[in-house]
Formats: sequence, C-alpha cells, structure tokens
Amino acid sequence: MFDAFAKVVSQADSRGEYISSSQLDALDQMVADGNKRMDAVNGITNNASAIVANAARSLFAEQPQLIQPGGNAYTSRRMAACLRDMEIILRYVTYAVFSGDASVLDDRCLNGLRETYIALGTPGSSVAAGVQKMKEASLAIVKDPSNVTNGDCSSLYSEIGGYFDRAASAVG
Repeated sequence: MFDAFAKVVSQADSRGEYISSSQLDALDQMVADGNKRMDAVNGITNNASAIVANAARSLFAEQPQLIQPGGNAYTSRRMAACLRDMEIILRYVTYAVFSGDASVLDDRCLNGLRETYIALGTPGSSVAAGVQKMKEASLAIVKDPSNVTNGDCSSLYSEIGGYFDRAASAVG
C-alpha cells in the first residue's frame, strides 16, 4: 500500500525517470486540498454508524426478502455480519480517501470479496446496492458546506464517489 506520494516516486523510480511536472502539480493540488480531504474523512467517520444503519434499513425496506426466513440477513447473527461488512467497506473507503489511493481498498478489502460472497450465497447485487446507499449518505455529509473546508470540492466528491463505485462493482 502506497500513499499518493510514495506511489508517484515508486512509479518514476521503476521507469528510471524524474518525477514529471504534471505529477508534481497533481501532488501539489492534493496537498492544497488536504484539509478538505481530512474534513471529508472526519465527517464520514463521525457518522459511520448512522451511515451504515440507515443504508441497511433502506436496503432491507427495498429488499425485504433479505431479512425474511431464509434470507441472507435473517437471524441476528447474519444481520450483524451484514452490518459488519458494510462498516468494513465504509472504513476502507475512508482510508482510500485519506491516502488518495485506492490500493488499500483493493488490497485489504475488495480483493476476493466477490468470491467470498458467491461461496456464502450472498447476493452481490444486494451488497452493491447497500454500498451505493452508503455512497449517497457519505456524499451528502461531505457536500454539506458546514462539514468541509471552503473551496471547490468537485474533484474530491468525484474521487469519493469513485471509491464507492469501485467497491460496489467489486461485489456486484
């Protein structure tokens, strides 16, 4: 797992090249947006329980078969496992946002997750729908001007949305 800086250095080193001015500009922009990034992570982290609970509640309202006898979230043990998985995905999304790099999300969370769900008989499309609900809630928090340092955050919104889309795609 590399942060954005280590990744740029590693890639340049493997090619035997200097870091390009465009790469430096991108890193400079990332530093300039650092407070926004940390505000976004703090907002999501501080509301993680509500994000997960509300996403699950909404998902189960739309797909009640998941919590009915025989459903993948039926029984308190399975429900707890579902909520735990949603929380883990959300946590790793925040790690990716903080580092500006999806590799931690891919390597430590998503790698092999679809296969695990297939082996358990868990409908990946339902997990993906839950991830999308967490995305909507997280972006609503980040887009609230009282939660993030002033300035243009459109690229950060896009980045955060991309991490959730990546997670949904990996399981769906």
